[in-house]
Amino acid sequence: MPAQETAQTAGPATGHQMDILRFATAGSVDDGKSTLIGRLLFDSKSIFEDQLESVERTSVDRGEEYTNLALLTDGLRAEREQGITIDVAYRYFATPRRKFIIADTPGHIQYTRNMVTGASTADLAIVLVDARKGILEQSRRHAFLTTLLKVPHLVVAVNKMDLVGYDQGTFERIVDEFTAFATKLEVADLTFIPISALHGDNVVDRSPNMPWYKGTSLLHHLEHVHIASDRNLIDVRFPVQYVIRPHASTDPELHDYRGYAGQVAGGVLKPGDEVVHLPSGLTTTITHIDGPNGPVEEAFPPMSVTLRLADDIDISRGDMIARPNNRPEVAQDLDAMVCWMTPDRQLTPRMKVVIKHTTRTARAMVKELNYRLDVNTLHRDENAPALGLNEIGRISLRVTQPLFVDDYGRNRMTGGFILIDESTNNTVAAGMIVGAR
Repeated sequence: MPAQETAQTAGPATGHQMDILRFATAGSVDDGKSTLIGRLLFDSKSIFEDQLESVERTSVDRGEEYTNLALLTDGLRAEREQGITIDVAYRYFATPRRKFIIADTPGHIQYTRNMVTGASTADLAIVLVDARKGILEQSRRHAFLTTLLKVPHLVVAVNKMDLVGYDQGTFERIVDEFTAFATKLEVADLTFIPISALHGDNVVDRSPNMPWYKGTSLLHHLEHVHIASDRNLIDVRFPVQYVIRPHASTDPELHDYRGYAGQVAGGVLKPGDEVVHLPSGLTTTITHIDGPNGPVEEAFPPMSVTLRLADDIDISRGDMIARPNNRPEVAQDLDAMVCWMTPDRQLTPRMKVVIKHTTRTARAMVKELNYRLDVNTLHRDENAPALGLNEIGRISLRVTQPLFVDDYGRNRMTGGFILIDESTNNTVAAGMIVGAR
């Protein structure tokens, strides 16, 4: 996220400054995800006239009798030809109350890896359900993946209510079925909203077609859902990304400048705070915190800042700054859930990979594949010999140098990692730490 945005993100002492909500859409193929996002962009006046004209022309060329707002997000030619979303399409819009970053993720099973990518940084996920079809296998899969990725807020948008005559009974049956399924998952916040993305019912404004629904519109919910408490403001975690030494500067005040740049991954940092450097274990004090526009009084997730410290300590990229009495685990043996993302090879025991965790990169080996997880039935196959494309499983990793980690459920930034193929430098897996030894 750009520094100028992160500096304005709401935190402990920002009052009523506008914050940013990242949300992902998921669901089965043709449930209307792209249409919903197109409706949000259109009704919030977040598209340019030439974009709208292009969509209108394309809709006419395809023989459609209405302006197909899904074309605003299905930008790839292959997606338009197939009528499905393949890649993760990111879109941005804002209302007077909040800024939004949308990840429109694919619905098809073969693109599970893309859905994992889009939801990994989301504050909220919208799972769309076709009112005519009810809860499908993909609906369950994506609901499970959002909880596996610890997305704090889940909205089930029951779409195409216009095609079932805005029937209250249909909506309530889907609510009951999904609620029963959600008891198997760890869902912190679950909301149901009946909508018609095509006609705009309950998307931006409350719909007169469903007077029996007493809740808010989808956009109202997105504007008001509370996300500040979702971020870990207790455990101070600052992975060092870059050491700033402006040697070439002629400014005498900058001659001895040494700053440590990075993105705050947890906790609240202030000048005067005592901190510890890892891996050395040496303690020091923060003297200044520099933001993109000058000094700041405090830093919190996900702000990008530069710390200046009272003592000269040998600090480099990949090191961690934390609290003396609240440190991450220092571990070389990790237990993790991973989603395998490459079609070229499979994850197998004894495989050698590169692990990228926060700002630290190290070599690692897959010690063991504990089980492969069926995301539809939640069954664990403990005899699985390998993980293939889009499959999820639990593994044990041995890393060549210590990492500074937290469980993913406690901190998504210090609990997440990616695995990289040594030979091709391609990302082959995304992982979530569930234990360290």
